[in-house]
Amino acid sequence: MTQPNKLHYAWIIAGVTFLILLVGAGVRSSPGVLVVPLEKEFGWSRATISFAVGVNICLYGLIAPFAAATMDRFGLRRTIMVALCAVGTGIAITPLMTESWQLILLWGVVVGSGIGFTANVLAAMIASRWFVARRGMVLGMLTSSVAAGQLLFLPSFASIVVNFGWRAMALTIAGIVFGLMLPLVAIFMRDRPEQIGLSPYGELPGTRLAAAPPKENPFRASFRGLAIGLRRRDFYLLAGSFFVCGASTNGLIGTHLIPACIDNGIPEVAAASMLASMAIFNFIGTTGSGWLSDRIDCRVLLCVYYALRGVSLLILPFSFDTFYGLALFTAFYGLDWLATLPPTVRLTTNAFGREQTGIMYGWITASHQVGGALAAFIGGVLRVDLGSYLQAFIISGLLCFVASIMVLFIGTGRVKPQQAPVAVTG
Repeated sequence: MTQPNKLHYAWIIAGVTFLILLVGAGVRSSPGVLVVPLEKEFGWSRATISFAVGVNICLYGLIAPFAAATMDRFGLRRTIMVALCAVGTGIAITPLMTESWQLILLWGVVVGSGIGFTANVLAAMIASRWFVARRGMVLGMLTSSVAAGQLLFLPSFASIVVNFGWRAMALTIAGIVFGLMLPLVAIFMRDRPEQIGLSPYGELPGTRLAAAPPKENPFRASFRGLAIGLRRRDFYLLAGSFFVCGASTNGLIGTHLIPACIDNGIPEVAAASMLASMAIFNFIGTTGSGWLSDRIDCRVLLCVYYALRGVSLLILPFSFDTFYGLALFTAFYGLDWLATLPPTVRLTTNAFGREQTGIMYGWITASHQVGGALAAFIGGVLRVDLGSYLQAFIISGLLCFVASIMVLFIGTGRVKPQQAPVAVTG
């Protein structure tokens, strides 16, 4: 039974999860500072390097529904530790590569698959499993770790690359994974509150029975969830809008903003610092979005977010010539980058129920990352063929306007919507 005068262990879990997502964000954002150094050292085309990044992003997303089912079956702690070992090993071996296929295998396949287990689907599972009260706020804080990861790691990584080379950066990341994250997860992570005799934060003790780990094969459970989704219109609307979200964020901006800045005469470290500075606004925007998603119709929030993102992407190609233009884009786009996550998770929970949130959001995240992978690859191809990122930015901006309309139809015409439990706001 919980003791009210003590810190609920859910907040410890949230803190550890924040650090996992923080480091994962650092790993995910690092390809942006690798594109130009790899291009110079090995002579690989930007399209080839972008393909490896695209594979990374794609697997990062496609692994999400299987990650959710695997965590359900084998436990959060065990699954995350194995994933971190894969990520650290893949990055540690990267400095030995000499051929482009090795970049695709190591950074694309191994790191992409491993980091998929430490993605936003983990945040969704922690928030839905450990919290009843303040779930939206917690989810906003967890997803804002991506912003914090950019702010903390990107300038440092860029500085290491400039002063010591990209291999030193890779070894630094591997050291963080093995030296810091693995011990933290092993010591503090727990699978469910019932495992340590607690109820979720905000739920009265004894109001539900302890949940037993499912016995179903993770792959079967994942595809069963997909089959459920494919019979629901809400799934197509959520997955389609999140596809655009991925294409317009980590796929295009996360991968190509630094190279685009370099194309326009902005030094690499300055460009990485600018991208990282978005994290300040990103943290505010995502945390605020989590708070708002507990109080405002999430469809309205998403409509506004996607429309504002579309405007910012249409303006970006004409902002590189002035400091004030880029500063305005940094603030405006930063507030919006991850703001879509809390309302999307909440809408997913409303549509499919709390117990199905992990797997269903995993498939929706897979769509997000497929969009990101395509944008990363196509952005590189357009840059090679046309000599500019202009067309890529314009297309992405227009897609955001399409997504802003799509989200308004989520939940309409649903016969018996499954409402998420009302959070205690105290």
